Amino acid sequence: MGFLLLSILCAPDSLKGSLSAVEACAALEAGVRRALQGTAGEPGVQSASLLVPLADGGEGLLEAVLTATGGTRKAETVRGPLGKEVRAMWAKLPDGCALIEMAQASGLTLVAPAQRDALRASTYGTGELVHAALDDGCREIVIGIGGSATTDGGAGMLHALGARLLDKHNAEIMPGGIGLSQLASIDLSGLDARLAHASIEVLCDVSNPLCGERGAALIYGPQKGASSEQVKALDAALSNFANITAQTTNRDFQNHHGAGAAGGLGFGLMSFCGAKLVSGIDKVLSLADFDAKLESADLVLTAEGCIDAQTLSGKALFGIARRARDAKKGAGVPVIAFAGAVKLSGVELAEMGIIAALPIADAPMSLEESIERAEELLCNATERVLRLWLGRKE
Repeated sequence: MGFLLLSILCAPDSLKGSLSAVEACAALEAGVRRALQGTAGEPGVQSASLLVPLADGGEGLLEAVLTATGGTRKAETVRGPLGKEVRAMWAKLPDGCALIEMAQASGLTLVAPAQRDALRASTYGTGELVHAALDDGCREIVIGIGGSATTDGGAGMLHALGARLLDKHNAEIMPGGIGLSQLASIDLSGLDARLAHASIEVLCDVSNPLCGERGAALIYGPQKGASSEQVKALDAALSNFANITAQTTNRDFQNHHGAGAAGGLGFGLMSFCGAKLVSGIDKVLSLADFDAKLESADLVLTAEGCIDAQTLSGKALFGIARRARDAKKGAGVPVIAFAGAVKLSGVELAEMGIIAALPIADAPMSLEESIERAEELLCNATERVLRLWLGRKE
């Protein structure tokens, strides 16, 4: 009868554009199984894998959390970023909390690259999901705001929840961030009263303010289709929105860390919904009871698309490594990471608590090929590394 040699915790984020977190889990597990094939028949050599797909608030959030906690999926037909109807999912967790992934309603992947329009893209559909959660009786709401197509400061969401955003002629402004350049007043008399009794947490992994050199428009506008001139116009429009919001609410969050997240949706949620911004990966790890799972783990295998300077600012891998480093009363659990590209030094990785980080490619190849073969490459890389790890353990 054998004994358990390794308890391996497979806890990846998605590899954006190629593998979801669930698919990455399956690839890691397959690599573990193959690494053990050469020794599985020997007495005393066994392994168990625990799969925990993760997300830091962007695409894949619903899938990751529902896999960890269970819950009920809910489907809504809402306005997409450019006004076309889309089918968006949200979830009601076992404790009655609503989980919303804004990318489902207002995400960049909902718009073809040639059709991206940072000036007109709106968060209206995200507001519709919040409204649906309130209709379902939810008063605790968690919203992941990664992966947005929008730069409207959350104005569309606010409109969907009953507020009126008016120009100097007392007419509704046009949707999207550019409409905020015409904003003269905000009428909150019709804002959904249930928001006053709701607790909203926003999962956010960036620290950008709303406006300025590090603001929503200048940093993220180009990837949403904005030209250099449009970026300037959007930044000015968001500044106008922030000033009128401060006059309306007597609160000023435009320089708050994370206000610029999701094109300023972080700002809108804080200003009008009383939301609190929290670390996305920390919240997901807590929902998944990750610390308890680490206590029985001998090794953590994780993955994400790219390990670079952004990782150090609080992305999923950073949170995973930090929790693993502090586990078992500070003794820690070693972490091995995989990615499409690794751009951090060994010192930077070690400071996070990662003993090794490896690119998954096994030969020179194009980005297109690496994306197409991501599952195979991740599986193969896992097998190679785990065989080395097993040799070290013997």
